[in-house]
Amino acid sequence: DGSPPASQRPTAYIMVLINQEVKTKAFEHDVGMAVENIILTALEEGVGSCCFGSVDRGKLRKRFNIPKKYLINLVIALGYPNESPVEEPFENSVKYWKDKKGLLHVPKRKLKDILHRNVITSEHTSAV
Repeated sequence: DGSPPASQRPTAYIMVLINQEVKTKAFEHDVGMAVENIILTALEEGVGSCCFGSVDRGKLRKRFNIPKKYLINLVIALGYPNESPVEEPFENSVKYWKDKKGLLHVPKRKLKDILHRNVITSEHTSAV
């Protein structure tokens, strides 16, 4: 089912909740900045992280008795990494894979393909 064995599961989770009664129009920016700081601080301490947006919000709401006024935005899993993934050039798929030795390969786009300086050229306007 894709779940790691108990010995390899995250040691902590952070659930990012949005109070819908006071959220701003740009709350996504606030969430992004806060989550980035959590991830970078964890990394500095040797703790890995993974953000999940595809979670069973109903189950989480019930399990943790979360009032309806809170939107469950993200879940951040934290733990100590036990593998060292290898970055691979992106070739039409972001699907990760493991090789015969069990090494995790992660496709990534090149910075020149996602960063633009002063202008976006026509080569960057086609759909990926």
